[in-house]
Amino acid sequence: MRHLRFGVQVSELTTDIESLVKLAQRAEALGFSSIFLPDHLGGDQWSPISALTAIALGTKEISLGALVFCNDYRHPVVLAQELACLSVISSGRLEFGLGAGWMKADYERAGIAMDSPSKRIARLEEALIVMKGLFLGSAFSYFGEYYQLENASTITIPEGMAPKLIVGGGGKKMLEVASRHGDVVGVNVNLASGAVGPSLVAEVGPNAFDEKLKWVNSYMGDRIGEVDLQCLSFIAKVGPDANDWIDSMAPAFGISGKEAREIPIVLSGTVDQVAETILARRREYGFNYWVIHQNELEEFAPVVAALQGE
Repeated sequence: MRHLRFGVQVSELTTDIESLVKLAQRAEALGFSSIFLPDHLGGDQWSPISALTAIALGTKEISLGALVFCNDYRHPVVLAQELACLSVISSGRLEFGLGAGWMKADYERAGIAMDSPSKRIARLEEALIVMKGLFLGSAFSYFGEYYQLENASTITIPEGMAPKLIVGGGGKKMLEVASRHGDVVGVNVNLASGAVGPSLVAEVGPNAFDEKLKWVNSYMGDRIGEVDLQCLSFIAKVGPDANDWIDSMAPAFGISGKEAREIPIVLSGTVDQVAETILARRREYGFNYWVIHQNELEEFAPVVAALQGE
């Protein structure tokens, strides 16, 4: 079993860049290993590359990245150059997620055609091949269905500073791609519907995650011991009244509190209860890398402290 790691996803707008950097510094001080920004179009949110550069300059140890960059509006050669620079600026602390795109609203806002999932996933896999090739440090050529490049390159990345790649998914094909290419594999809900809503409850239960992890194990083979398995939590509620809160909220999703607490992406209970749940889910599913949301940072910090070194 791999050592536990904890990250925080920025999920709320901070009013200025200083506040965002202070948030990253606070996460670093509390023992979190990473901080991530989303990559969506529209609304008040920081552009990841600009904001992550500020975070890199304002922190010393915490890893940083995006969950996740959308391949369909970021050409892999251009993104690779940006991320190579960011990796050097951060002294090799970059962990970047790259996905096939899922949110319909992003495509509509940008006027970009949203292709079928199979086409987006195929294009993503080519982009992953391109970016991994570019990060090797020499001129790279590739001639695929979606991308054709000859003697492309990025700035030189010093040895040991190459970005770590996060690829995740909730469906079988996406998890196959993630298992082939990711340094970190995220096991998520299936977002093929293009939006988050109550309908997702039907596929987030233990049986669904059992099936997802069977796919990952079969696709990854011998790599399973070398890869972090990441889980972006849906809810991480810590405190003496946490389970009461879950019990009161669960009926809105058509399930009981007990059923909600058994969902693999839900963490709920006292510090000791949540710590034990995380250890149990590492044993059962292999999850060793948990990402919680910004507004859960302070209440979740005692869990991180309790599991230090595990």
